[in-house]
Amino acid sequence: MDCGGATGAPSRPWGVAVADATGTFGEVLESRPSGPSGRGRTAPFVIGSVLAAVGLLLTAFGVFAWLLGEPAAGYALGAGIGIGSGLALRAWGRPGSPQIRRGEPTRREALVALLASWVLVPALGALPFLGAGVLGPLDAYFESMSGFTTTGATMITDFSAVGPVLFMWRAFTQWVGGIGIIVLFVGLFPQLAIAGRQLFFAEAPGPTEERLTPRLRHTAFALLAVYGALTAACVLAYDIAGMRTYDAVAHAFTTMAAGGFSPHARSFEGLAPALMWVAVVFMLLAGSNFALLYRGFAGRSWAILRDVELRSYLGVAAAVSVAIALVLAADGFAFAEAWRHAAFQTVSILTSTGYASIDFGAWSERSQALLLLVAFIGGSAGSAAGGVKVVRWVILVQHTSREVRRTMHPRAVLPVRVGSRVVPEDVQRSVAAFITLYLSLFALTTVALVVLGEDFVTAFSATIACLGNIGPGLASVGPMANFSELHALSKGLLIFAMYAGRLEVVTVFALLTRAWWRRARYDRGFRG
Repeated sequence: MDCGGATGAPSRPWGVAVADATGTFGEVLESRPSGPSGRGRTAPFVIGSVLAAVGLLLTAFGVFAWLLGEPAAGYALGAGIGIGSGLALRAWGRPGSPQIRRGEPTRREALVALLASWVLVPALGALPFLGAGVLGPLDAYFESMSGFTTTGATMITDFSAVGPVLFMWRAFTQWVGGIGIIVLFVGLFPQLAIAGRQLFFAEAPGPTEERLTPRLRHTAFALLAVYGALTAACVLAYDIAGMRTYDAVAHAFTTMAAGGFSPHARSFEGLAPALMWVAVVFMLLAGSNFALLYRGFAGRSWAILRDVELRSYLGVAAAVSVAIALVLAADGFAFAEAWRHAAFQTVSILTSTGYASIDFGAWSERSQALLLLVAFIGGSAGSAAGGVKVVRWVILVQHTSREVRRTMHPRAVLPVRVGSRVVPEDVQRSVAAFITLYLSLFALTTVALVVLGEDFVTAFSATIACLGNIGPGLASVGPMANFSELHALSKGLLIFAMYAGRLEVVTVFALLTRAWWRRARYDRGFRG
């Protein structure tokens, strides 16, 4: 979503998150040393603000844990580290100033803040699991990264050993990650809006041109308002459908985040059909573009009806649901049951939520193949969903169709369109680069997991489950299993896959370029 700068900078049509974050690597990743104006000091200020805020959240959950008799040491340690280090970094850093050229942060600073925040915040979030004795260090970090990236892959083997506060913290990490750490804290801390444009583009999920308000912080509030209102509506809907209030809140957090963590070991299995249909509706909303929903709520329903990506997204969900329902009916399921499970699992995997209404690992290979298909598609840009995103596939299909037609008409002017809008060539290149890197990382990680001893189905499905931020896979990481038995190095690779998938891959791969590490040509001039 092209939100504009904090001072109302004009929107860039068809701004692509990954392109704006990394652009032409040599130009965008230039850095300039800090000077009296504070340039180069934005990253520690942003990181410190985020860590301090997470420390405050841990404090609140720690108090509840202490009151309910649960282990609170992990929360206290996380709160101490988060608040202490956060305040120190804030004091050392500076927010910058858009009125002073050298005080305005560079994109490199914004990327450093973003990439570091998404490494450090899960580290703080892992401490409650470690303090409760539920998980070891690596597994706790995996669980926390899975939470904040809204993946939903779990390391917990004994759900009865986890207290209600820890389960709620686990669900809350997904709710925070669903809207985005930076989006959330830009809305809460006005100083962060100075570097917000670059941060938003780097964290925003998928290419989109949505611009809600001229000012960045107002846009963050608008998105938070939609996200919060839908979460509250989800709680109410679950409650009306018969879910107890605690479960309704925990599931609403993870439904609207498209995260999938549940306080129940077997997710939605055995719950009332009405609750499953409520989940289907809100998972579909979670996988829709929040900026588009905001426009719809604001009275511009025509914007929703005309959106090509939304129509494609709903069309894929409907078509695959019908196909799986027919396969399940042929396999002996009653029609109502087949339709309910087919719709639930299709929407759950398409939106990268990862809930399970049944052990689909026991389904026939035909049904599993269809679920793997939607796992590679993902939800809408600007949503809480993971994956490649529908609009990227729409652009890629249109681009491929144009190239095929060009074989017959090589001199024809054939623009790529999504609806009535022409997609610029730089956006097409960015989409091609994203999909190339995404599939390359998927293939390399799958091969690495097989080399480490995992069977092919486990490696294949675990990789797309983590890279797409989906959660459950097949075989030993199926919907009713967990990731605890994997090799330690496999867990580390999947942690990186979750991290890269949530940050849209290209942003992370910018670290591997020479442009990132080289010194800017004019460093000496700024040292004065």
